[in-house]
Amino acid sequence: MSSVLSMILAGGAGTRLAPLTEQRAKPAVPFGGQYRIIDFVLSNFVNSDLHKIYLVTQFKSHSLSKHLQRCWRIAGLSDKFIDTLPAQMWTGGDWYQGTADAIYQNIHHIESHNPDMVCVFGGDHIYTMDVRQMVTYHEQNNADLTVAAIPVPVDQAHQFGVIEVDDNGRMIGFEEKPTSNPKTMPGNPNYVLASMGNYVFNKECLVRELKANSEDAGSSHDFGKDIIPSLYPRAKVMVYDFTTNVIPGDHNDGYWRDVGTIDSYWQSNMDFLSEKPPINLHNQQWPINTYIPPYPPALIAYDREIRAGQINNSMVGTGCIFNDVFMDNSVVGYNVAMGNKASISDSVILPNVKIGEGAVIHRAIVDKRVEIAPGAKVGVNLEQDRKRFTVTDSGLVVVPRGMKVGF
Repeated sequence: MSSVLSMILAGGAGTRLAPLTEQRAKPAVPFGGQYRIIDFVLSNFVNSDLHKIYLVTQFKSHSLSKHLQRCWRIAGLSDKFIDTLPAQMWTGGDWYQGTADAIYQNIHHIESHNPDMVCVFGGDHIYTMDVRQMVTYHEQNNADLTVAAIPVPVDQAHQFGVIEVDDNGRMIGFEEKPTSNPKTMPGNPNYVLASMGNYVFNKECLVRELKANSEDAGSSHDFGKDIIPSLYPRAKVMVYDFTTNVIPGDHNDGYWRDVGTIDSYWQSNMDFLSEKPPINLHNQQWPINTYIPPYPPALIAYDREIRAGQINNSMVGTGCIFNDVFMDNSVVGYNVAMGNKASISDSVILPNVKIGEGAVIHRAIVDKRVEIAPGAKVGVNLEQDRKRFTVTDSGLVVVPRGMKVGF
């Protein structure tokens, strides 16, 4: 079997996801009640039996590193590891200047392991994928580079690298984040074929291209902006159709989300509350691994004489204590306490939050260690909320980490 080294880019600042990224890297942002965003890509690699993994980190990496130490340590097996590679200026006096430069500055690790192939994946997306199937596709086509792709609506083309492909699956065109007239899919003018930012390289090709790119003073040293546009006209670059990927024990509707904005982050959380969730979190054949502190089971209590509370269509983490609360269509992390008659709707509550009696929270994201006073309201009066919180154009309210509301 061919040897594979995996390098996951987990160093993005995630500025569009602020204030959730004010104190943590984007891959470390909690998601889905008890997970972190990084857990999805790491679970994909481990479940795919790919256990030689480097995570390339840079901005605000302490929270991410702490989570990896608690949850993702592989000890005692010399050929299996999950290690972090913080920016250390190995090749000069600069921090990582782009996605390609982040890999180039760690090129000695690639040369030391000398794998047949190198997977370069993003670390901040929500999806499930058997990476081994993409590696097999790459081998079968004897490709220099294979790029994973997915159809996205044409009005989102400016957020992605847009691909043109021939009938054999070979890349014949690529434009990074086109601002106008993107190339649509043949026979489907409402969609473009977008790069997911997930790549499988032959090791020799990757090393050669990284070294050449490092000497180009005019380059932004980015895979999407520089490496791929330069490579596909003179090498065999294949395109892997993500929608063909099969996960044992689960359906595949091509779900992949870049939760890079507050609205997309909230919506992706809400997707898991749908009648047919895009990813089956209960699939024991493809578990999403994470670290959860040793809290007791959630306690949901009601007044046995007059039961007024109600919980509908929601996910609740361990260690929570709810007393006669109203909850609808919400995702609640672990160790959240809610007082009597508190009302939560269409919201994402991160772990370790305290919500007082009679408080009302609607269409909000509440970060960790927030305390909300009894009777306080969030998401009810947006004009008032804009004076103290981040409020998106769609009316989502974000309460930043550690804030005390209404005291």
